[in-house]
Amino acid sequence: MKQAHPPARRRTLQLALALACAAALPAHAQDSWPSKPIRMIVPFPAGSFTDTVARVMSDTLGRALGQPVVVENKVGANGVIGVSEAARSAPDGYTLLLTNSSSITINPQLYRKLSYKTSDLAPVTMVLEAPFILTANPEWAQKNGIATLADLVQYARRNPGAISYGSPGAGNIAHLSYAMLNNRSKVNTTHVPYKSTAQAQLATIAGELNSSFDVLTAVPHIQAGKLKALAVTSPQRIAQLPDVPTMEQAGIADFHVAFWIGLLAPAGTPPQIVAKLNTAAQGLLNDAKARAALSAQGELVMREPSAFAKRIAAEVPAWGAVIQAEGIALD
Repeated sequence: MKQAHPPARRRTLQLALALACAAALPAHAQDSWPSKPIRMIVPFPAGSFTDTVARVMSDTLGRALGQPVVVENKVGANGVIGVSEAARSAPDGYTLLLTNSSSITINPQLYRKLSYKTSDLAPVTMVLEAPFILTANPEWAQKNGIATLADLVQYARRNPGAISYGSPGAGNIAHLSYAMLNNRSKVNTTHVPYKSTAQAQLATIAGELNSSFDVLTAVPHIQAGKLKALAVTSPQRIAQLPDVPTMEQAGIADFHVAFWIGLLAPAGTPPQIVAKLNTAAQGLLNDAKARAALSAQGELVMREPSAFAKRIAAEVPAWGAVIQAEGIALD
């Protein structure tokens, strides 16, 4: 006759069984993922540069994963509100973040008080990369004899603080790029923050701003004469604007800036889910419609999670040096 287990031993066995069952659940959940809609947080307004990429990306991911990917715009504080919500979400693969490089490589070392760190997010893939275009309002430029970047710099030296430039928010990469230009040229200009790239672009077209570092969506406006392009921040001239010099060709040495849009998940998201997301995202490369929709935004640059993580790690100290040199800090 078998003896009953002593109460203490029985409790130990029950605990071991419970732990074994609990350990098995995540693996099962990962195997069945996704079993419900996924939300993609975009920390910028509907219609913004990042949001445009998100709408294309969500469609591609949804078809690849067999579940809807719903874009949620969580706007405010130069992306801080949306990124913070993504960072504190459950790492179960049902919350994603599509954002720009400013949110990940700049904000955590720019704001004195911030509710997230770069390490709070797991890189999934870069999606798109693009240079900036230094633009000016054409009427203002013509009135003041500004045909080149050198002319802009000379005007700024003669008129300290007179040039107004815009960006999608204080501390945004476009803001820091103009701060770099000021520092390299030893001039002072006036920064005017907006809520999005599109708003800053429209303000430059309308003459509310004199100049800005703009994105590739400015190309049609440049071709139509609504904006004047002075230089591009890529190492080589870009195909869309072959007559526009690089910053280096225009007189500012070693001025190479590119920003990216990337897909991330909360830190702790299982590697299997991250890998599955990366594979699904790669579908953009084989989707002619998606590629056409994004070609006006920049270059598709899909990367494995490890390569994306290395890119982030390299950019953090680079922008940290700019922030320190400019003495910029935000609350």
